[in-house]
Amino acid sequence: MTIKLNKTYFISFITLLILEVFIATYVKGGFIRHTFGDFLVVILLYCFFKSFTTMKPIYAGLLVLGIAVVIEFLQETSLLEQLGLDQNQLAKIVLGSTFHVSDLIAYTLGIITVLGLEYKHKII
Repeated sequence: MTIKLNKTYFISFITLLILEVFIATYVKGGFIRHTFGDFLVVILLYCFFKSFTTMKPIYAGLLVLGIAVVIEFLQETSLLEQLGLDQNQLAKIVLGSTFHVSDLIAYTLGIITVLGLEYKHKII
């Protein structure tokens, strides 16, 4: 794995980051905030990793999915409280504060989607 800037992935990352900030700021609930945002966040992280590495898509996808799953399961613990971040709104948005199986499904579908797009474009 080497480090090299990929402008296409980086622009995708920035675009998704802006979209996620918009969702977190202006959408107060429902499917878009709670499910579609989780679907997009793994694609955002995937694009971030692919912006700077030449990691094979399948490995990047599995890494991002693994990170998302670990963070989701950490939400079952009092991690934010133990870190003294339980009153920090940004930490709650970034790390989440409640565990939901539906989030795991959204993460998985997000990675399947991005890997499907990679496969379709013969990048894998």
